[in-house]
Amino acid sequence: MDRLDAMRLFARIVERRSFTLAANDTGLPRSTVTYALKELEARLGVKLLQRTTRVVKPTLDGEAYYRRCLAILDDIEEAEGAFSGALPKGLLRIEVQGTLARHFLMPGLPNFLARHPGIELSMSESDRWVDLVQEGVDCALRWGQLRDSDLVARPVALLERLTCATPEYLARYGIPRDIESLAGHRAVGLRSISTGQLAPLEFRSGNELRTLSLPSTLSVTGPESYLAGIRLGLGLAQVPRFHVENDLRSGALVAVLQDFPPPSAPVSLLYPRSRQLSPRVRVFLDWATQEFASRSAVEG
Repeated sequence: MDRLDAMRLFARIVERRSFTLAANDTGLPRSTVTYALKELEARLGVKLLQRTTRVVKPTLDGEAYYRRCLAILDDIEEAEGAFSGALPKGLLRIEVQGTLARHFLMPGLPNFLARHPGIELSMSESDRWVDLVQEGVDCALRWGQLRDSDLVARPVALLERLTCATPEYLARYGIPRDIESLAGHRAVGLRSISTGQLAPLEFRSGNELRTLSLPSTLSVTGPESYLAGIRLGLGLAQVPRFHVENDLRSGALVAVLQDFPPPSAPVSLLYPRSRQLSPRVRVFLDWATQEFASRSAVEG
């Protein structure tokens, strides 16, 4: 194994904290990965990794060497990509919120992959907070307010949100005309996976943001179940408009309290601050930003 391949392999072991996962990512036998690391440590004359039964971590020397490897590998990829005709290639791992991806990204993916035939896209779906570096993910698509982190957040859209319910629910509980008239109403609860807390309903009233917690017959953690609960008439809910556009057109759902809308939800693409963008990540970020802009404009 040449030095550059050994650097790439070592960086993947550090990021994945696992010989087995690094082997899976690179398509190499685990024995080859182990042998290559031993050769690298012998050539450098230092111990690069601390290995336990549960995890692999870099030593102080290993952390310093990892940072140098990233800089060298990024410079090489940038230099090669600068030449005319050099197309982005390789495996691109992205983590997405599924409903967003299916609505805004999936329709245009055939064109993206046709333009970049050297890119292989691996898409995983969840709403949890992902450690991009440790889990080997190049970028993540998320909506809502973001926690502080070392990730770079590239804004791509602001999603209009609204409060809605079924006609049957409103016939039973009444159509609320203002925030005060929500007394006696119920909501479908959206529960945070990380904290277990129910998100309150939010309303803009002039320059003021007001929050209100209503009793919930049903609380869920996933957007698909949340939408199902609304459509079953189990309560009021606040959702991005694109989720329920067809329901509103057909009359299956009715928007209420439109003079007191919830705040719009930002959508962002996240990627590690510590790493220079590879050509395949850069073209994906640029394409995804354009997809959100064009589809949001059509729907607006």
